[in-house]
Amino acid sequence: MMKLLVVLSALVAFSECFHKIPLIKGKTARQDLQEKGLWEEYRKQYPYNPMAKFFQGGSEAMTNDADLSYYGVISIGTPPQSFSVIFDTGSSNLWVPSVYCSSQACNNHRKFNPQQSSTFKWGSQSLSIQYGTGSMTGYLAIDNVEVGGITVSEQVFGISRTEAPFMAHMAADGILGLAFQSIASDNVVPVMDNMIKEGLVSQPLFSVYLSGNSDQGSEVVFGGIDSSHYTGPITWISLSSATYWQIKMDSVTINGQVVACAGGCQAIIDTGTSQIVGPSSDINNMNSWVGASTNQYGESTVNCQNIQSMPEITFTLDGHDFVVPASAYVSVSSYGCNTGFGSGGSDLWILGDVFIREFYAIFDHQNQQIGLAKSV
Repeated sequence: MMKLLVVLSALVAFSECFHKIPLIKGKTARQDLQEKGLWEEYRKQYPYNPMAKFFQGGSEAMTNDADLSYYGVISIGTPPQSFSVIFDTGSSNLWVPSVYCSSQACNNHRKFNPQQSSTFKWGSQSLSIQYGTGSMTGYLAIDNVEVGGITVSEQVFGISRTEAPFMAHMAADGILGLAFQSIASDNVVPVMDNMIKEGLVSQPLFSVYLSGNSDQGSEVVFGGIDSSHYTGPITWISLSSATYWQIKMDSVTINGQVVACAGGCQAIIDTGTSQIVGPSSDINNMNSWVGASTNQYGESTVNCQNIQSMPEITFTLDGHDFVVPASAYVSVSSYGCNTGFGSGGSDLWILGDVFIREFYAIFDHQNQQIGLAKSV
C-alpha cells in the first residue's frame, strides 16, 4: 500500500508541473468567407501577405492569415473574463478586444471590460498594430492573466479600440504572442517571460502539439513536454536569432534534388502562420515539382486524386532531415485540394502549422533552442 501511495503522489506531483491548454480547431476565416460567398472578392481586395507581421518597426505583430484554426481560452481580470486567443510563436504581445471598440470585428467577439475587474490598471501608452489588411489600435493595460491554470499578476497587454475588418471573420478574439521580448511592441514583457521570471513553470519552456486530422487533441503545454504526443528522439536545434523562434535551414529537397533554399536560409517556427511560406521563386518551384497549378490569388491547387502519388518534401534544419508527406502539405476541403505553401516575398522562411502538425515542437527559452520530434 505504501509503495502505491508513493507512486500515486509522484504521479500527482508530475502532473502538477504540466499546464496544458487544449487548442480548439475552429472554423477559419477562409471558411467563414467562403460560406458567405465573399471569399473571391475578399482575396482580390486583400492579397495574402504572410510576412506583414514580421516587418514592422516597433508595432505589434498581427496576421491576415485566413487559414489559422487553432485557438485556446485564457482569462483576464478579477473576476476572470474569458477570451479565445491564437498562441502565436511569431509575435510577442498579448491583446484582446475591449468595450471601447466599436469596429465590426469587436462586435462579434468577446470584449474586455476594465470596469468589471478589481485588479485592472491602465498602462502608460497607446498601442498600434499594422498588418496585411489594415490595423488595430488600442491601449496598454495591466491586469492578472490566467493561462492553463497559471496566473501571471500585473501582465501588460493590449486592449483594442479599432480593429480591421479581417478580424471579424476570425474565430479567435485576440492573440497571445510567444516570441521574445526583443520584438515586443512598446518593449512589453511577454506572458511566457513573466511565467519564467515569477517561477510559475517547472521548466523554462513550452511545447506545442497540433493534431493533424481531428478537431481535438491539440494543445500547448507551459513548463513541460508531453511525451504522449511524439515518438522517437527529440532533435534540438539552436536558435540563430532569439527574436522570433528562428533557426538555420540548409535546404529543401524532393527526391534528393534541391528545390528551394539552395545554399541555406533562415526559417521561423511559427504557430501563428498556417502555411509553409518562402520566397516566391522557391515556392513556385516547389509547387511545380509537386504538380500544383497556381491561380491569380496565389493559391496552388492539385488534383485530389493525385495526393497518394505526390512526393515527400525534406526540410533539412541544421543538418537534420524532417520529411513532410503530401498528406500533410495538401489540404482537402469541399472546395478542392490546395498545397500549404505560400509566397512570402522575402528571404525568410516560415514553417507554420503545416510543418508543426508533423513535428511536436518544444520552445526552450533558457537554452535558446527548439526541439522537434515526430508527432503521433
